[in-house]
Amino acid sequence: MTERLHDVYVVDAVRTPVGKYGGALAAVRPDDLAAGALRALLDRTPRLDPARIDDVFLGNANGAGEENRNVARMALLLAGLPVTVPGVTVNRLCGSGMEAVIQAYRSIAVGDASIALAGGVESMSRAPWVLPKPARAFPAGHQELFSTTLGWRMVNPKMPDRWTVPLGEGAELVADRHGITREAQDAFALASHHKAARAWRDGLFDSEVVPVEGVDLTRDESIRDTTSRHALATLPPVFRQTGSVTAGNSSPLSDGAAALLLTDAAGLEATGREPLARISACAASGVEPQFFGTGPVEAVRRALTKAGRDVDALTAVELNEAFAAQALACLRAWSGLDPAVVNPRGGALALGHPLGASGARITGGAAHQLAAAGSGTALAALCIGVGQGLALVLER
Repeated sequence: MTERLHDVYVVDAVRTPVGKYGGALAAVRPDDLAAGALRALLDRTPRLDPARIDDVFLGNANGAGEENRNVARMALLLAGLPVTVPGVTVNRLCGSGMEAVIQAYRSIAVGDASIALAGGVESMSRAPWVLPKPARAFPAGHQELFSTTLGWRMVNPKMPDRWTVPLGEGAELVADRHGITREAQDAFALASHHKAARAWRDGLFDSEVVPVEGVDLTRDESIRDTTSRHALATLPPVFRQTGSVTAGNSSPLSDGAAALLLTDAAGLEATGREPLARISACAASGVEPQFFGTGPVEAVRRALTKAGRDVDALTAVELNEAFAAQALACLRAWSGLDPAVVNPRGGALALGHPLGASGARITGGAAHQLAAAGSGTALAALCIGVGQGLALVLER
């Protein structure tokens, strides 16, 4: 007989302020960023014996720099967890932080673990250049370095050219396919900045954002409180001469970390805390790589079906805003969704998008919103480079 799956609770969730590229967090190693988030999470749950943690799952999209030696294991050791606690790093590009949460959720649900930490980290500022090995030894000519900050690199020539376009060009393709204008993208970006600035003024992030040791950064660094539709309209297109995708309606390169504490019922008792939410379903999906921006559409449909919910039942939605064009395309596909519940505290266009951390950031943010509301159903979803989508449903 198949045993019933265990309920899995989000007990707590924290994140660092998100730093902009080359900004306040640029001097902080990614393993230290992640360690700080893990340590803060444990400090907020003093009744929990760290030795009881069964595993640590962290997402990271790069893996080519200072986070290369399994950043989950490095971070938990730096955070002072017992050496007996294992850790694993997972990579689903922009969805890595949520993938880490999902893997921890599955581990607990099937009984392999009772208590786990999950999250993600990215320092796009510190992403290194990489030098491929030459085909033969001792080449006499110059060698090419590749930046690992973002996007395709060292592309396999077997990949069709239409799949390997820059991410911003992919956003242009989505805008073309769905008839999303420059004006609509700028308006969406403007709203994201204004909502984020208001959320910080109203203290809505106070329950989840924790400081980075030695860094004077008290809020997300990329928020532009005073931006206007006129200011956004003056920005030139970045990827096409006559395109609509600009720096203003694209998420900025960012640095940051996020972490969540997940448990089953027995683990919850060991924490002595009331959970923020319960995870009820998750799903992944794939689309053509150049249309990666619409990846969440099917993932959300699958996750909501598993949870037995419809979009009109959602009380909070955290949709990662990689580009305004792709976010708008996804929202158009979810007929019946109340726009007022989508990213009420702003999204990645304003807050930033540290690739490996964003999935954990939005999942934790959704959990905190449910806790503040007292009840409801929340959804977290993001698009993923190379054509994927990921979604997770929370209940309270």
